[in-house]
Amino acid sequence: MSNTNRLLDQFIELYGGDRAAIRVFHAPGRVNLIGEHTDYNGGYVFPAALTFGTTMLIRKRDDRTVRFASTNFPLRKDIAADGMAYAKEDDWINYPKAMFVHLGQRGYTFGGYDIMFHGEIPNGAGLSSSASIEVVTGYGLLATEGVADIDKVQLALIAQECENKFIGVNCGIMDQFTVAMGRKDHAILLMCGTLAYEHVPFQAQGYKIVIGNTNKKRGLVDSEYNARRAQCEQAVQDLRAAYPQLNLLGELNKTQFAESAALIPDETVRKRARHVIEENDRVLESVEALRGNDLVRFGKLMIASHESLRDLYEVTCKELDVMVEEALRTEGVLGSRMTGAGFGGCTVSLVEEDQVETFIRQVGEAYEARTGLKPAFYVADIGDGVTEISEGE
Repeated sequence: MSNTNRLLDQFIELYGGDRAAIRVFHAPGRVNLIGEHTDYNGGYVFPAALTFGTTMLIRKRDDRTVRFASTNFPLRKDIAADGMAYAKEDDWINYPKAMFVHLGQRGYTFGGYDIMFHGEIPNGAGLSSSASIEVVTGYGLLATEGVADIDKVQLALIAQECENKFIGVNCGIMDQFTVAMGRKDHAILLMCGTLAYEHVPFQAQGYKIVIGNTNKKRGLVDSEYNARRAQCEQAVQDLRAAYPQLNLLGELNKTQFAESAALIPDETVRKRARHVIEENDRVLESVEALRGNDLVRFGKLMIASHESLRDLYEVTCKELDVMVEEALRTEGVLGSRMTGAGFGGCTVSLVEEDQVETFIRQVGEAYEARTGLKPAFYVADIGDGVTEISEGE
């Protein structure tokens, strides 16, 4: 988490006034440990909130102007509180604007504010910078307006709605849910179809989660993401010949799918469905492995997940595959896989604590030699979901 005092100084330098009325909120990024592209299929995912994310400083104004600024981007805007509409040229500001609009549709009213964001999540890395800014904006606005007992599950759903309807990305609920509902030293077993969830202790004694950023620009992600969704919806339509009440692939188990897969005539659609069904099963196996303190098994399931995402769902890329290959060649690594939507972004690896520095050096050098790109690595701790933070934190 950023040094709050430094950010308060920057806020005052930008907007003037004093610290007295400024409130500070933080929402994390997230990493999905296993369970990829299952969320919008109503299946299980197993994400965790990170200790770094997006910090929002907010102070009420006497008029109805909302001033947006970020320490990360030069773009700043002053927008009327009742004039929030999507505008491509507003770039990152569309994410907080979306929360004003969609909370407003639920009857909440807002005045003017001075707002400054500070993001620690690399953009385009697939660690949920957009969900982080949406959730922290919604939480910060509601808290500033005196809303008591903010329903974080509802907040996550509203943030997802912002992404779907305002931004135009047809994402599932996982990112927003994790950012809102994370808990320190726990991952979340989430059934995306019903929002049933459980915080599962993640105590990998002697091991660290290392996130590797390929720094590959994720150019295909939106179009290919929407194509995968359409293929999964087609699979559901085909499978309704056997299961007339089927709404989402996540409602089927491996046995049911094995008995009915032939109903899907298109081989590519069948591959996509098989990934979703088997990945769903891997999530549940992973949770059992953790409960039994079997990190070796957990690591093997991570590897199987990556292979399925590469071969069946086809959302990896050369850079992700190279980084996973090099990770698995390194001593002390139990498992490694791509995480996030794919086509670039990050990998997540489970690495023996004593080997982390060696891992970063060896994988970094080999990856750069094979791809020409310089990677970045983050040794991640699992943190809490969205919260208000006090001065000095």
